[in-house]
Amino acid sequence: RDVEQIIGGCVTQAGEQSNNITRQAWLSEGDDWTCGGTTIDTQCGSGQQANSLINALVKGGSIDIGIACGLEMMSHVGLGANVINGPGYFIPENWPWDSPPDQFSMAQRIADNRGITREDADALGLESQRKAAMARDEGRFDREIVPIEAPVLGEDGKPTGQTRVVSTDQGIRESTAEGLAQLKPVIEGGIHTAGNSSQISDGAAAVLFMTAEKAKAYGLRPRARILHDVLVGTDPYYGLDGPVDATRTIEKKSGMSIRNDIDLYEINEAFASVVLSWAGVFDIDMSKVNVNGGAIALGHPVGATGSRLIVTALHELERQGLGTAYITMCCGANVGTGTIIERI
Repeated sequence: RDVEQIIGGCVTQAGEQSNNITRQAWLSEGDDWTCGGTTIDTQCGSGQQANSLINALVKGGSIDIGIACGLEMMSHVGLGANVINGPGYFIPENWPWDSPPDQFSMAQRIADNRGITREDADALGLESQRKAAMARDEGRFDREIVPIEAPVLGEDGKPTGQTRVVSTDQGIRESTAEGLAQLKPVIEGGIHTAGNSSQISDGAAAVLFMTAEKAKAYGLRPRARILHDVLVGTDPYYGLDGPVDATRTIEKKSGMSIRNDIDLYEINEAFASVVLSWAGVFDIDMSKVNVNGGAIALGHPVGATGSRLIVTALHELERQGLGTAYITMCCGANVGTGTIIERI
């Protein structure tokens, strides 16, 4: 009963994910009804922003212990399910911005602006799959994945009554440059395909925050802390170039150089052009980026990914004995996130 608040990110808050799913999930797992729960929507950055908010509550003295998390069941509640039946449309008729109605068009505008080619995008997709498969085979994810018991579905898509344990990400697949090159782009003449864009996935991730005093009282060793975090707007014309604007802002606020002062990077692979645009602007060493693969291979459960990136970054810092990691994401609604964490 010592967790005082839990904040969870969830993008499509409809059906099974409605009615403050964060609070409902907490209640469904035990007899503690005292913990406050809030569900937020920062689009793809929801899980990451949940970490920023819980961190601020702890630092500000409002709570001593809190959980930041994110979740999305995209197989059950598809993107857009919360606006399909209205009323109204989420973009008004007098919308003043030249922003595309879909994210593939936004990603293509970024590619055109930065000179990113189909070959560049496919190479990133192939590398994401390679690194994710290697990380899985070496057991790098074992410490951060909690196995779950899932129903076995029949050919009709309905539960058979049997269950199986799922303990690895299911999106990792064997890929070749030749195979990726044969995939049809979503936009005619565009560079993005199913092989160099993120996958639709189900997933959840959580991070526990507490004061140093509480950690000592529980006999727990603090593992990391958030040094700096930002949430910024980005030009609606490009929409998904938020990591560039977030990184510029966090450099100014922190006085740190993202290129020179950071050991590892986790950037969401929503689309290959988003990653390559950001890396090109800041001249980032790609050998330090998404070293265990990214959303192209692991999937992108939109409300959960921000928390998952922080979890993965922390475990990789510990595995390599490094100090700092930077996590950044593009998001719907033309915003970008940035978080610098330090291993303790």
